[in-house]
Amino acid sequence: MTKIKICGLKRPEDIEIANHLKPDFCGFITEFPKSRRNVSADQLRILAAKLDPEVVPVGVFVNHAPEKIAELLNDGVIRIAQLHGQEDEDYIRRLKAMTEQPIIKAFSIRTRADAELACASSADYVLLDQGEGGTGKPFDWSLVPEIDRPWFLAGGLSAENLAEAIERLHPWAVDLSSAVETDGFKDFHKIRQVIQLTRAGIREKDPLN
Repeated sequence: MTKIKICGLKRPEDIEIANHLKPDFCGFITEFPKSRRNVSADQLRILAAKLDPEVVPVGVFVNHAPEKIAELLNDGVIRIAQLHGQEDEDYIRRLKAMTEQPIIKAFSIRTRADAELACASSADYVLLDQGEGGTGKPFDWSLVPEIDRPWFLAGGLSAENLAEAIERLHPWAVDLSSAVETDGFKDFHKIRQVIQLTRAGIREKDPLN
């Protein structure tokens, strides 16, 4: 079935929620102080160590030193790195030379050319997001072409439009953060709802497995 990633975990309470509800992936925004969901590398090590082994910890980085990311991957602190800045193909090649663990590259989708660029990425997975963070609105889904690789859909997803997004676009995985929060904190009931909605969706095959 369509997989689900809950992003922006930062508290022990968030880990407890994840261990109970078991989304497929949990994202930790790491060493990016501009985000209110930021955690340090040391905090990441503590939180990820308490995560149920069935849930894949993902480190989310913005223009971070590839050596530091590779260290967290190779130490098993995280199992996937998500690149959410201006990391180019050269950066991805450098990181891949340092680790055998998977990489997600995020792309802001404002035009069809942006979507085509994402499809051509050498990352193991791509994530399509809206170009203006924090608006709570999805990008123009009509810009998404047929994608023959595993990809994440993000940006403005919520319980209200999740089923439609899965039915229309058939993403391999969906990624939510602010829509599953109340007063800035992860909400057990909202996360449970979107997990139930996602797992009622369409089964997709992971080409990497």
